[in-house]
Amino acid sequence: MENGATQPVIVAIDGPSGTGKSSTSKAVAARLGLSYLDTGAQYRAITWWMVTNGIDIEDPTAIAAVAGKAEILSGTDPAAPTITVDGVDVAGPIRTQEVTAKVSAVSAVPEVRARITELQRSLAASMDKGIVVEGRDIGTTVLPDADLKIFLTASPEARAARRSGELKGADIRTTREALIKRDAADSSRKTSPLAKADDAVEVDTTELTLAQVVECVVTLVEEKRAAG
Repeated sequence: MENGATQPVIVAIDGPSGTGKSSTSKAVAARLGLSYLDTGAQYRAITWWMVTNGIDIEDPTAIAAVAGKAEILSGTDPAAPTITVDGVDVAGPIRTQEVTAKVSAVSAVPEVRARITELQRSLAASMDKGIVVEGRDIGTTVLPDADLKIFLTASPEARAARRSGELKGADIRTTREALIKRDAADSSRKTSPLAKADDAVEVDTTELTLAQVVECVVTLVEEKRAAG
């Protein structure tokens, strides 16, 4: 493994919703020939399973009891990432408002985080060329030894505008309030809160185009590879 180009590189991209995490991560992975993992989709998938199976989302004990039941598989091709639960394609259903409203509560349960973190670590370790992993606690908890850690930020206004563009028909003020509420829930939870790792590079995407953010991250990865 002396040739730096062949060394697998693990890139962790964290940050709150609406900062451009998914678009950036997919584009960077595609550019560099790496695999891609959306960890948020895994939390949405287990939340979807809980909702579908009538588990009481208000009851952490009930959630913990079934945290290991769903079989979640993530396809890691950045051009066409997939996610299935018990063999069912859930890429569409996990993006509904119902799942979005409940994902923070399910994600806060330690047993759920332990289960999903284990999935994420084994997936990252199995990638020959390396992987771009995006989420909220990748650099701090899931992959603390990642080769490069990026923390994306943006103003609440910019994030709400992007997010309401994705959620057809959502108005910006409601979206902004929902984002701030989600940030508070994710940042204050006891298990693996949303936080910037000490050694992460912070990139504020408020004034940047997606292409500029991608360029910035690709350059950071290439510098890391050259140094490694």
